[in-house]
Amino acid sequence: MKREGELMHQFMEKLYPICRSITGDGVRKTLEIIQGMIPLKIQEVPSGTKVFDWEIPKEWNIRDAYILDEEGRKIVDFKKSNLHVVSYSAPVDKVVTLDELQNHLYSIEEQPDAIPYITSYYEERWGFCITHHQRMQLKEGKYRVYIDSELKDGSLTYGELIIPGESEEEVFLSTYVCHPSMANNELSGPVLTTYLAKWILSNSRKYTYRIIFIPETIGSITYLSRNMDTMKTNIIAGFNISCVGDERAYSYLSSRSGNTLADKVALNILTFKKLDFKSYSFLERGSDERQYCSPGIDLPVASIMRSKFGEYPEYHTSLDNMDLVTPTGLQGSFDIYTECIELIERNETYKINCFGEPQLGKRGLYPTLSTKESGRIVRNMMNFLAYADGKNDLVDISNTINVPVKELYSIIDNLYKNGLIVTVDRNAM
Repeated sequence: MKREGELMHQFMEKLYPICRSITGDGVRKTLEIIQGMIPLKIQEVPSGTKVFDWEIPKEWNIRDAYILDEEGRKIVDFKKSNLHVVSYSAPVDKVVTLDELQNHLYSIEEQPDAIPYITSYYEERWGFCITHHQRMQLKEGKYRVYIDSELKDGSLTYGELIIPGESEEEVFLSTYVCHPSMANNELSGPVLTTYLAKWILSNSRKYTYRIIFIPETIGSITYLSRNMDTMKTNIIAGFNISCVGDERAYSYLSSRSGNTLADKVALNILTFKKLDFKSYSFLERGSDERQYCSPGIDLPVASIMRSKFGEYPEYHTSLDNMDLVTPTGLQGSFDIYTECIELIERNETYKINCFGEPQLGKRGLYPTLSTKESGRIVRNMMNFLAYADGKNDLVDISNTINVPVKELYSIIDNLYKNGLIVTVDRNAM
């Protein structure tokens, strides 16, 4: 049986060729494919709709684009790489000189073999992206530039899945579906989130899960404008899921406050798994955490990534391809996130149900023969009880006694079974 990493990588291969942007048929097609995996509800918000300080832009779709030289050779072809066209380019069909063409070309001198990813969502223009090697080989002459695109009143599309739990309190997962063919920066997030949703659906759960697939920035602003009050009331922890597919070191990006449940859970799991990870403050934000943690919204949202956006050389270029993202990298991120969700599900504030140390021996929880080793055998249980004071939750206790939460789950179950601990309602504290 294939593990999730292999299945996710195969799913990514199916989505990779689609040309996505912040609106348009590429987003719809992507969400419809995801909808075949999980019961996603697809929503449309009309162009021109006011969303906080923003407005839904015109919808953009593209069918073809190329540059022809004087011999009629197609030297740039959108159908070979959808990164070749500046996203949201206006339609164009004309002959230009090399000097005029250069004003509409984008390349990266320091990465001469990479096609850059460039966008112009809110200022109408047209442009092409090419490798710098190719740009340096262009000769004086006439070039035909052709972009068969359309900007029209349409809508912004996003996907939403609400998975009910025993409680109305929510765990929030957000990812974006607005980039063309880039593997780690774009597709690793929605692919992982799809498989996390499948995993959540297959397990019993205490909390409700709010899972969304949106275009970055304008999508999160749109979603918040429609759901903010409910989200602020119900969400206890959330993660913005992006750049989770390579095999480099993990990255943790804090919420604005840095001390939410999502932050505590992320740091606990990453630390006790003894992973090589780099911590980033909210000052180094760059994705939808900007909206979720903004003043007045203040949702408890953090991020766990592999290579952080903007911090790896392939970022926003054609080098961010299917070779960069691996089944092993995806599997590692899947394992981290499922452990985080399991910890959120099991996290409680605990209080010992008696004064002094309970007599564990009569309950079969302590060796009845006292030896040098007997204390060590139950040390984790005794240390857990020592900090079960009605103020510390499971993450706090794990951090204090330096024991991974996975090693505490069976201890908690035994203590509950024997009536030695109770949970304290954190909302009543």
